[in-house]
Amino acid sequence: MPKIFIDPGHGGRDTGAIGNGLLEKDITLFIALEINRLLQNEYEGVLVQLSRTKDETVPLEERTDRANQWGADLYVAIHVNAGGGTGYEDYIYDRLDDDSATARIRDAIHEEVVKATGFRDRGKKKANFHVLRETAMPAVLTENGFIDRKEDAEKLNDTQFLRTVARGHVNGIARALDLTKKSNLSLTRVTVDGTQVGAFAEKENVLRQVERYLGKAKYIVLERIGM
Repeated sequence: MPKIFIDPGHGGRDTGAIGNGLLEKDITLFIALEINRLLQNEYEGVLVQLSRTKDETVPLEERTDRANQWGADLYVAIHVNAGGGTGYEDYIYDRLDDDSATARIRDAIHEEVVKATGFRDRGKKKANFHVLRETAMPAVLTENGFIDRKEDAEKLNDTQFLRTVARGHVNGIARALDLTKKSNLSLTRVTVDGTQVGAFAEKENVLRQVERYLGKAKYIVLERIGM
């Protein structure tokens, strides 16, 4: 069973980057919890552990030590950028080759996050960060938008968009690790004025359809169905 360690950056006394009334530590935690939910709900035999599940201070050494002791197969650190730029980028350890297993995993996550979010692609990068250097398994650090840029911050302040960020990560992880989808997913059928407009597994997709027809349709019916 694949073991995936999700590390929402910062927390507690360490707020991370600050901008436009937002704190990086809050954004990373929301994304990480959503990644965990999606992986657990949608894929067979996946084990997930998070470095934190609430607003608390967790030293970097403790994060990597826990992942190493657990024997994780993949470490994904979630962060938000700052410094006036815009878009998405990610990092692997700077001593790794571009054709390494870690780089291939990073490539899948990178492509899926950019595709899901529409963020400007800032490229695939390398660095000597602690969480990339001190992990005994493939490790990727993602930087999801710029908290100090108004356009990015507006997106990062939208929980629906943060769920999309998480979805991109999950799609990339599932693709990279060849995860198996659960076969018993339930769907929500959306019917508008007597006509079915779709059936969706994800709550966010259901909400998107409801918002699309809200105020335009006479009635909207949501019905839970099995697969």
